[in-house]
Parts: sequence; structure tokens; C-alpha cells
Amino acid sequence: MNKYIFPGGYSPALSEVFSAVQQTGLWVTDCEILRLHYARTIAIWRERFATRRAEAVAMYDERFARMFEFYLVAAELAFRVQGHMNFQLQLSPSISAVPYTRDYMVDAERAKTTR
Repeated sequence: MNKYIFPGGYSPALSEVFSAVQQTGLWVTDCEILRLHYARTIAIWRERFATRRAEAVAMYDERFARMFEFYLVAAELAFRVQGHMNFQLQLSPSISAVPYTRDYMVDAERAKTTR
């Protein structure tokens, strides 16, 4: 992974990210932790890659396709069984810039699907 997929890559701990955000003067107004949800996302990416694998081989080569498949399987398993997580932060310039609860996010999503 370090040599071919993400050379020089680094996934910081949530505590490191919070510390860096604090230094900017921004507020963390929401934090969502994605665990099994993200494993499912990666599984979907893997399925989609499989359906268009021949295109990837034509653009790159067979070696790339095998490495990318390996990456997707390893990443999915890391989220399913090794406790890996992905987090999504909402940052704001002021603590009062967003509503008190997440309801507005759900309401907005529902409004999109009912149109």
C-alpha cells in the first residue's frame, strides 16, 4: 500500500485533526464517524470497478488493475473487521452558524428525494 497505492500517505487520528482545527479558529459543529457505512461504500466501488475493469486495464495495465482490486478488498476489510474509521467534520466560523441538531441535514436530504 505504501509503495504503490498511497506513497507518503498518512491518515491522522481524529485527535490530531481536532488539534489542527483548533489552531485555525474554526469550530467543529458536527462530526460523523463512518465505519461499516464506509466499508459498504468501498464494496460498491469494488463492484463498479469490476464491471469496468477492462477499461482500466486498457487505460493503465493489468498490474494496475490487480493492485487496485487488492487495495479495494484490503480497505473494505479494514473497515469491516479491523476497526478503521473515516470521519467527516463540519467546520464553521462561529459556534452559532448552524442549527442545534442535525435535523436540518435529514430534512434537506428528504426534500431532495421527494421532488
